[in-house]
Amino acid sequence: MQILTPHVYWAQRHAEIFLRVELSDAKDLDISVQENNTLQFKAQGHGAKGDNKYTFSLEFLEPVRTEINHKSTQRQVDIKIRKQEERWWDRLTLQEKKPLFLAPDFDRWMDESDAEMELQAKEEEKINKISVESRIRKDPYLGLKRGYLFMYNLVQFLGFSWIFVNMTVRLFILGQDSFYDTFHTTADMMYFCQMMAVLEVINPLLGLVKTGFLPAMIQVAGRNVILFVIFGCLEEMQNKSVVFFVFYLWSTIEIFRYPFYMLACISTEWKLLTWLRYSLWIPLYPLGVLAEAVAVIQSLPIFDETRLFSFPIPALLGGSLSFSYTLQIYLVLMFLGLFINFRHLYKQRRRRFRSRKRKVQ
Repeated sequence: MQILTPHVYWAQRHAEIFLRVELSDAKDLDISVQENNTLQFKAQGHGAKGDNKYTFSLEFLEPVRTEINHKSTQRQVDIKIRKQEERWWDRLTLQEKKPLFLAPDFDRWMDESDAEMELQAKEEEKINKISVESRIRKDPYLGLKRGYLFMYNLVQFLGFSWIFVNMTVRLFILGQDSFYDTFHTTADMMYFCQMMAVLEVINPLLGLVKTGFLPAMIQVAGRNVILFVIFGCLEEMQNKSVVFFVFYLWSTIEIFRYPFYMLACISTEWKLLTWLRYSLWIPLYPLGVLAEAVAVIQSLPIFDETRLFSFPIPALLGGSLSFSYTLQIYLVLMFLGLFINFRHLYKQRRRRFRSRKRKVQ
């Protein structure tokens, strides 16, 4: 098999040299800078003369560092080499006559003045960034706040994970029979998690998080009405299958939401978790509200019969006003809250993925 020379394209900056080797599907790469300041390249790949071994060498005009950064793609091999001294070269090679296989890379090409302007712009950007950072007052309690938020999200994640796993295991073992004793097996942990969730209403007021107060208030208050008033106060509701669906939908959402915020406290992101956090709510949140609405509707005749939480009124008007009327008003407010929170979550999702697209670009 004959050994050939690939086409090589080059460009430079004051501190770096860029080489683009036209060799697709390259393998067995051997790239090094020798002691005589010569770059040696050997590889097997598909070039201008088909699939062969290709090699070339370049003796640079001035000394370069021996460390080489290279990246092989399906179309080419990109090489980046740093100069020993940051200065502009008149040409690439020590010999004045340019090798036949070497040509300028016009995709990266800049003359000296353009490169100096680019370098100056980068320096100004770096200085401006340092200046802005120096003007921003550092919060002396930032570490304490992040530690508190991390622990809060961790505890909530563990709590809802316990509920989710418990319900899932019981569902596989008992089947539909597990629907009717969900409250008695998971209520204590759900009580704990939802009482802890009150902190999500307080955190925005204290400036600990950027989340708005109203969306947090709607979600926490809505869930606590269902949990403490509908399920907690009516024994007749505790054995109904709707409890299973409400608890399962709540926990499914939270086992992705809380770890996302937990990792954000330590400036860490998992792309899959981010996508799940900002996408799963689209089907699950309306289903959760629908399950809550079913629970409220099922509780109306029970409140009418037991007269629990009835409002006293004059005897001429009936003596008391059933709490079910309040719940009927609450049903309307529930779907209004769904609209407000759905709109808020949609804006969050669009803002999040729009900013990620900008970073990629």
